[in-house]
Parts: sequence; C-alpha cells; structure tokens
Amino acid sequence: MSRSDRMFEIIQMLRGAKRPLTAAMLGERLEVTPRTVYRDIAALQAQRVPVEGEAGVGYILRPGYDLPPLMFSAEELDAIATGLSMLRRTPDAGLNDAAEAAFAKIVAVLPTGGPYDPDDPIMVTSQWHDVPDATIDPEILRRAIREEAGLTLTYGDKKGAKTQRDILPLALVYYIGSQVIAAWCELREDFRHFRIDRIVDCKPNGRTFRGEGHALRLLWREEHDIE
Repeated sequence: MSRSDRMFEIIQMLRGAKRPLTAAMLGERLEVTPRTVYRDIAALQAQRVPVEGEAGVGYILRPGYDLPPLMFSAEELDAIATGLSMLRRTPDAGLNDAAEAAFAKIVAVLPTGGPYDPDDPIMVTSQWHDVPDATIDPEILRRAIREEAGLTLTYGDKKGAKTQRDILPLALVYYIGSQVIAAWCELREDFRHFRIDRIVDCKPNGRTFRGEGHALRLLWREEHDIE
C-alpha cells in the first residue's frame, strides 16, 4: 500500500471510529508499525487535516472533515454502481431517481481516463424483479420513518379483507419477492411487518414518537435477528 493510500485509509478509519484510535490499533489494521502511523499522522496534520490526539492516548478526526469521491477505487465504484442499479428491482420510482442522481454526482467528479468508465461498466444487473407494485408512494413511508411520525394504514390481507392499523414506522425491508415496512403496531402492542403492496391507503395520524425510533429499531433488530 502506498503512503497516500495509507493516509487515506487512516482518515477513513478515524472518520468511522466511535472512540479514539491509538497508533497501535491503526497500525494493526494497516499492517504497519506504530512509528509509521505516527509519521503519517504528522503528515496529515501538516496538511491541515483535523486529526487530534497524541501518542499513547489515541487520535480522532474532528467532525466536518470530508473527502471527495475522487478517492474511490475501481472496485469501490463497481460496488456502488452495482448496489445502486439493483434498486431498479424495487418498483419505487422515487428511490430509483435518487440512486441515479447520487451516482451522477459521483461520476461528475471522476477524473477523465480513471480506472472506472461509467459508459462501459463491467458489472451489469438485470432490471427484472418479482416485487408487486405498490398502491401508495413508498416515499410517504420513508418520510414518516425519518420524521418519526405515526401512520394509519388501511391494510388488505391475502383474501382482500381490509383492516385499519395505527403504526410507528421503523424500517423498510427489501426481500426478493416483496417489500415490507417494519413497524410497532399499536393494536397488537408488538412489532409487525406489513407488505407495501397490500397497503390500500396510508396517512399521518398526528402521533409522534420523536426520539424513540432508534431504540425501537434496536429492539426490533434484536428480536428478529437482523444485522
């Protein structure tokens, strides 16, 4: 690994760390000695990268520092492009538009003649999918999850019978053959999963659970063994 690549990796590791990382910890991941890490940290600080800390205590990256996507490797760009293109397998027009816009921003700043050619990708995904179309716009669900706002669903079962459910929406789950919303069901007082294609109607009900979504998601993940 070149020194520039190693320094970039140090920034990435510090950015994702939840606590200070020592030179020994960084060196173990990079397979170099702590002395080499000390030199790299000093070089980063000389370039005004906001790395703070000291030997023996650990280092952190001050919030707000970012790097442009020019530093993505060809393999990383292949992974990003493939992941975004696989969203075409979900009948969610808003999410597909967002994926195209996101990748366009990355492509716009790629160097000409670099290792990744967006006009000639080597990894291609099919657009075929077996997910039924939704009656509602999934953006309603995504917005409610982000805003931690309760919803009232009119939901149809496999026989067509309709019921109303008040839910606290927590996450969208994408399966090969369906999309579901994971939620806390106030009627059942438990977690439930509702297929999006069976939601006949969906509207905010004025209930808010602001500040509770993260804890509920952690509990849902634990109960359903979701990574």
